[in-house]
Amino acid sequence: MAARGQIQVVYFDYDKSNLRPDARDASTTNAGILQQYPDWRVLIEGHCDERGTEEYNLALGERRANTVRDFYVNYGLDQGRFNTISYGESRPAAPGHDEQAWAQNRRAVTVIQ
Repeated sequence: MAARGQIQVVYFDYDKSNLRPDARDASTTNAGILQQYPDWRVLIEGHCDERGTEEYNLALGERRANTVRDFYVNYGLDQGRFNTISYGESRPAAPGHDEQAWAQNRRAVTVIQ
């Protein structure tokens, strides 16, 4: 389904779980797509860069996933459609140990199930 490919990754600032303006725009786009397909079940994955302890990053990743879920629910989507999970730093999107890689790893991914 073409709409699945239009779901955007939501990126976060270092050590933050609040939506910055570009993340709010991506979340709005995603919510609009999800609204068109009410039967889709959704998993929201929270991810972090490698800085911080594993325990801290798991908690931060969960806060990020919850932030995106809460945005979708406040948009008017049914909370029962959503599950969240945190992968902390264990599933980086970009290899590397610099700000360019870290910025790509601080994210929440909306996965259609």
